[in-house]
Amino acid sequence: IGLRPFMSQLLCEQVVGRGLRRRSYEVGEDGLFQEEVAKVLGVPFEIIPFKQTGKKVPPKPQTHVHALPERAALEIEFPRVAGYQQAIRNRIAVDWESVPRIKIDPLEIPNEVLMKASLVLNKGKPSLHGPGKLEGLTLTRWRKEVRRQEREFDMARALTREYVAQESCEAPAHVLFPQLLRVVQRFVGERVDAADSEQRLDVFLAPYYGWAVERLVESIRPDASQGEAPEVPKYEKNRTSGSTAEVDLWTSKPVRETAKSHLNYVVADTKQWEQSAAFYLEASSRVVAYVKNQGLGFAIPYLHDGQGHDYIPDFIVRLDNGVRLILETKGHDPLEGVKAAAAQRWCDAVNADGSFGEWRYAVAHEMPAIPTLLEDTDTAADPG
Repeated sequence: IGLRPFMSQLLCEQVVGRGLRRRSYEVGEDGLFQEEVAKVLGVPFEIIPFKQTGKKVPPKPQTHVHALPERAALEIEFPRVAGYQQAIRNRIAVDWESVPRIKIDPLEIPNEVLMKASLVLNKGKPSLHGPGKLEGLTLTRWRKEVRRQEREFDMARALTREYVAQESCEAPAHVLFPQLLRVVQRFVGERVDAADSEQRLDVFLAPYYGWAVERLVESIRPDASQGEAPEVPKYEKNRTSGSTAEVDLWTSKPVRETAKSHLNYVVADTKQWEQSAAFYLEASSRVVAYVKNQGLGFAIPYLHDGQGHDYIPDFIVRLDNGVRLILETKGHDPLEGVKAAAAQRWCDAVNADGSFGEWRYAVAHEMPAIPTLLEDTDTAADPG
């Protein structure tokens, strides 16, 4: 007897075909094969369920989000920045307010562990139950032996080598090193959060060391106040500048109608954040046009854990003074500082180039704070 599970009520042809095979090919007295009978038994799936297929879920309705030709005056353009170009001749500068902090947190990265020669159980899992005693490993001895000044020199030397190796850097090593050493010393003293001075030394261990170097590399600029050429963006070569006119997508997410956007809808990724932000943007007299960054392709490059990433802010807002405001509505994000620093660097470089007007960046952790952020962006700029 053959038992076959089926995905439908139709009987599988393999079962029927097996029943049609002859068991004997002996010929009878009449010269014919003897009669054979095949019985096929079918059991309804409702009685013996072999597999739960579930109910078919109807597809969610789709909404077409696109730019409206009659709102061409509300179009927002933006540059596509692939990287940055800087030529340091003598002096460097750091905007310390935007430098992301590093927190030495033993709960995230333990600085003390217990180890023991483990035995393998019959289940194939290692166990600490067995002969021998537990041995504790801590960073206490290392912290007492290491010299902070020596480690700061090592980090400054590594940064100097990296900058001198760049073709655009004209400053010699003996000019850069003293400046970078002061930067490293201030970073360790002011931008590293630790329980005490001994734990602060952990910043010279992985992964904190790599994060510290990344944050400094992303924050160091040519000192324009001392006659240095400012850092400018490298624009993408294969694509021109982006625009709201290019948005054309279908989505099953909730949407909200717009009046001050080039697009017909604002796409909501959460239950209320985007809807609340859109409400305040629509109601503000400072807002000329805005767009939700959905299908727009607007991204800000940043570096973390040795790899390049793209930061996707929530909104671009064009204000009545011509300023373009990159507006982020954010809850908890462990990389908030890194992304904010990347956005500020993007704005500084684009503003230094001047081809796309003046840009600003702001973060709203609570939606009622949006009107205040819009009012604070009061720097005059050429409208357009």
